[in-house]
Amino acid sequence: MEQQLPPEIMKRAVKGISYISHPTRLRILEYIDVNGASSVSAIAKDIREERIIVSQNLKKLREANLVKTERRGLFIYYDIREEYPASIFTCIRKLFGYMTDSFFYLDDNCKAILPRDYTTMVANRIKLFANYDKMRILEYLTLYGESNVTDIIRGTDSGQLKISQYLKRLRDDGFVVFRRNGRYVYYSITPGVHKTAIQCIHKRYDSLSDKNDF
Repeated sequence: MEQQLPPEIMKRAVKGISYISHPTRLRILEYIDVNGASSVSAIAKDIREERIIVSQNLKKLREANLVKTERRGLFIYYDIREEYPASIFTCIRKLFGYMTDSFFYLDDNCKAILPRDYTTMVANRIKLFANYDKMRILEYLTLYGESNVTDIIRGTDSGQLKISQYLKRLRDDGFVVFRRNGRYVYYSITPGVHKTAIQCIHKRYDSLSDKNDF
């Protein structure tokens, strides 16, 4: 059975995914993923955003090591730093394909801009679970299936009060569901971008020969 990620790896994953839990940043990364290294003006024109806003968000993405820069004459071009953000888009496109029966998006090699309202929805949903403890819970439920609170506490190495609070928030946001069986309450993860993100992070980690490259 697949193992949970080491804590330091999950913290890196949470940091990266928290930076893209912003509609503009997600669209910027999506544009670069589809079109390759691009200038600020090209990105701003395509995503219909002011250049100053695009520049500010690119600065944040660069600080988070999600994009890199290359000077070409008078212009600076931005590109995705490594595969991790790109692999997130592969997963997001597949999720959109399953949701809409659009088989075009199910291809691993698909490079296409998603509808703007869908990208905004994804960013806002990511924002709700881009938290270390929440993602630990979602990871546990993804790997091990339906579990009670005691199992989750033991599996995430966290306190009961914290886990109970986060389970309630995850339930309120539709990321988990629960059922009662006598005195026990069992939780399960629901389908959606949250589960897709966890699976994508694990796929990225498993593909690395040197795990420190994550």
